[in-house]
Amino acid sequence: MNFANTPKAPYYAVIFTSIRNDEDEEEYQKITKQMTELLENQPGFLGFESARETVGITVSYWKDIDAIKNWKMNEAHLTAQQKGKAEFYKAFKVRICKVERDYSF
Repeated sequence: MNFANTPKAPYYAVIFTSIRNDEDEEEYQKITKQMTELLENQPGFLGFESARETVGITVSYWKDIDAIKNWKMNEAHLTAQQKGKAEFYKAFKVRICKVERDYSF
């Protein structure tokens, strides 16, 4: 895995934390792939990082709040959200943050 290539701060992060119900893994992977491909062409999208054990955490990075709002209202994303609530997740939480500073080693 590589870290997302983010610009100099400030920028925004959406943290999606989830607990899966382990049903229909094939369909879940299919929709995940579709959303990833769609994200890569979404205006203002900067990249993402993701990990899954018992709890899954995906952090997506965005140029600004408007880009996040536009993604939230994307029709295909809305459909995937509904399917996630109905079929894939026991629970999830979304947090939106402004990244004021970042550094790495």
